[in-house]
Amino acid sequence: MIRVLLVDDQTIIRQGLANLLENQPDLQVVGDAANGQQAIDHVSTLYGTPKQPDVILMDIRMPVVDGVAATKQICAEFPEIQILVLTTFDDTEYVRQAMRWGAKGYLLKQTPIQELVRAIRAVDQGYTHMGPGLFEKTLGSSQPLADPSVDAALPAKLRSLSPREQEVLQLIITGLNNREIGEKLFISERTVRNHVTSILSQLQLRDRTQAALYASQFWPQNIR
Repeated sequence: MIRVLLVDDQTIIRQGLANLLENQPDLQVVGDAANGQQAIDHVSTLYGTPKQPDVILMDIRMPVVDGVAATKQICAEFPEIQILVLTTFDDTEYVRQAMRWGAKGYLLKQTPIQELVRAIRAVDQGYTHMGPGLFEKTLGSSQPLADPSVDAALPAKLRSLSPREQEVLQLIITGLNNREIGEKLFISERTVRNHVTSILSQLQLRDRTQAALYASQFWPQNIR
């Protein structure tokens, strides 16, 4: 059973989500909160109990404490709890911040219930999940890759990557999966996976989404 905490400042949204999710045999709504501070308080109270949430559906724009600040604190104090952001297309920069602080996914509020359920199940398993078009919206669309090896302005961590690892990382930024990266670089999917593992280790990041968000700060012109 996946235990879910709902966080949104609109009561009708929380109630609607609760009604829809409770119809799923493997989901249980264990509480709801109207702002980020309530979410933090609920997690602190429920932590270590049978109602400790596994996944939090987190709104971004809320009074008292917004979803970004709540995500930052919860991910720092309770890293085993996964956060899935529910928002609108207008909140791109907020979502960038939430993902950097540890949120595992990003969906629009009007997402169909079956896709939302799949996303909850995915982030509960530790995967990242972004709805259709949202990766491109958050990071930008692709353009031809630059030559990062000659960019002295890059931080040492990025310059320490091999030229091939830098190529793979830039293609991660554009939203390509391992198979697509392999096809573009004429290398095997297994080799791509090895490069991704090495990149994450060297950058000390948890997953490819965090790597893309981090690297996009330094190669922004290449991904628009």
